[in-house]
Amino acid sequence: MVTTAGEAFLRGFHAERPAVTGEAFGHGRAADGRTGYEALRDRVAGCRRVLDLGCGDGVLLRLLAAGGDGRRAETVAGVDLSPEALALARLRPELARAVLVEGRAQQLPFAAGAFDACVSHMALMLMDDVERVAAEAARVLAPGGLFACVLGGGAAGGEAYEAFLRLLRPLLAAVPEERRMPPLGDRRVRSRDGLDAVLGPAGFGPVEWETLRIDLDGSPEEVWRSVSGIYDVRTLDGPALAGLRAAFLAEAAALALPGGGPVPCAFDVHLATAHLATARLATAAGRG
Repeated sequence: MVTTAGEAFLRGFHAERPAVTGEAFGHGRAADGRTGYEALRDRVAGCRRVLDLGCGDGVLLRLLAAGGDGRRAETVAGVDLSPEALALARLRPELARAVLVEGRAQQLPFAAGAFDACVSHMALMLMDDVERVAAEAARVLAPGGLFACVLGGGAAGGEAYEAFLRLLRPLLAAVPEERRMPPLGDRRVRSRDGLDAVLGPAGFGPVEWETLRIDLDGSPEEVWRSVSGIYDVRTLDGPALAGLRAAFLAEAAALALPGGGPVPCAFDVHLATAHLATARLATAAGRG
């Protein structure tokens, strides 16, 4: 499996923290009480066959496989770069019959038209060669199939994340060049217009776009687990990371709401969806 420098970095990060995305976002809630994972699950409710691109340790796949009220997918499959994350996914009882494959979204090992929906939670914006990802998604989707993803939108309030970044920046500046994080993904997919520009040529219709504020309030330790899930942290050596954690926990405790309340922290995510327009366009995209 050929990988880029960015993919090699991601594989290394997830070898050390294979459940990091679920740890960072699994407890966060939007205003309606749903997690970002649940909002994405609900967006593809009724789709019988669903493929998760960058499935990680299977948090979203579990929801898709186990959901009730018409949300349950009959067939679920996942692709991820990390064998460690996939090993955790395989331990989930709900995924005993799932197809879980180590691989790249740019070269999917599935037949044309095999799925009714492709989903991706906090992974698409990390992928290289996103035009190829879009073409492969179009190829494996049935005509009229749905592409749905959750994308990171940055801090959305509360002072904890800002404090974390303020403490992190000087540490990153001191990281030797050879240890620094390579560029990850394509920034175009972080905006509606950019995602339209990527998906449109592959045969998808206009992108629908919704921004959700995810409340990540919690104890200082809980908030640390969320904010420290960003990939830059892997470039720090042990002493620098320990110092960052200690400094952040001290500041987070001071930010806690009066009366022993939680530390305020929130993060925006974008929920984007697009339908594959026609069988002809999907076939053309698969040849791209």
